Amino acid sequence: MTTINSVLGPLGTVALGFTLMHEHIIVASAGIPLNYPELLGADFMERIVDGLTQAKEGGIDTIVDATTLDLGRDVTVLAEASRLTGVNIIACTGWWLEIPRFLAGVSADQLAELFIREIREGISGTDIKAGILKSASDIFGVTSAEEPVLRAVARAHLETKVPIMLHSYSPGRVGEQQLAILKEEGVDLRRVKVDHSNDTTDVEYLVWLLEQGCYLGLDRYPGRNVSPLARTKTMKALIDAGYGDRLLPSHDWSLAQIEAETPIMAEEERELRNPHGYLYIKKVVFPQLREMGVTEETLKGLFVNNPRNFFEGV
Repeated sequence: MTTINSVLGPLGTVALGFTLMHEHIIVASAGIPLNYPELLGADFMERIVDGLTQAKEGGIDTIVDATTLDLGRDVTVLAEASRLTGVNIIACTGWWLEIPRFLAGVSADQLAELFIREIREGISGTDIKAGILKSASDIFGVTSAEEPVLRAVARAHLETKVPIMLHSYSPGRVGEQQLAILKEEGVDLRRVKVDHSNDTTDVEYLVWLLEQGCYLGLDRYPGRNVSPLARTKTMKALIDAGYGDRLLPSHDWSLAQIEAETPIMAEEERELRNPHGYLYIKKVVFPQLREMGVTEETLKGLFVNNPRNFFEGV
């Protein structure tokens, strides 16, 4: 039996159950949960526990937390949330887009050693280990600052066999650049998940990615710019094309974030956009897919079989 790192210790892949492959418990900035927790609101832990409890009661067994250090990762919060709710949580190592100038000149090999330590020894002085690697590039493609991180993630993967998730800008086909670099580094693309792939309806591009061997993270629900229904129709098109076993839908939703006096999006608007949290796909997307003729077996595959196969390297 294959085991992976969860925030509460080794977890057999057979125990993953219904898995959401790209979510966030907290979204902030590096150090915020530990140093300035009041910015998350006095009740942020209660909100996290409530959200995860509702998810668990709705049939969600495991959540992959895509929060890197620069996105406010706090593994002690993740571990406590997992203990209190019974939801398995997989933490990640790697880096998102907030690359500070002080990392200029730090090599890919230096970064890889950091990521390997977080997988093998633990994160932030704890014995809580990462179970997935993450790299990110967005609208400008793979920048000169981001390329060392991507190569570091590739090298950490080759050393540890932990799989890779990529934040990618699908409207700009940035996955083409990211996969090319991973290929240069010798990564088996079956161990790679290209996320935010449902930010485009360009099925030709998405099929090209799938033909490289990787999985697709269809993880922006309800998302912006592309309507939720258009996202679901794209998923159905990929299922009909024979790629249902390589798709990993999720929400990219967070339970706690900075409570600014002038927020980018008011909480009322956020809740109106997604009143279901981690259960949006079950409550909104599943009925749409069933109406389109997708079978229960296929639905189970998307959230049970596919995540297990991804972590097992199938």
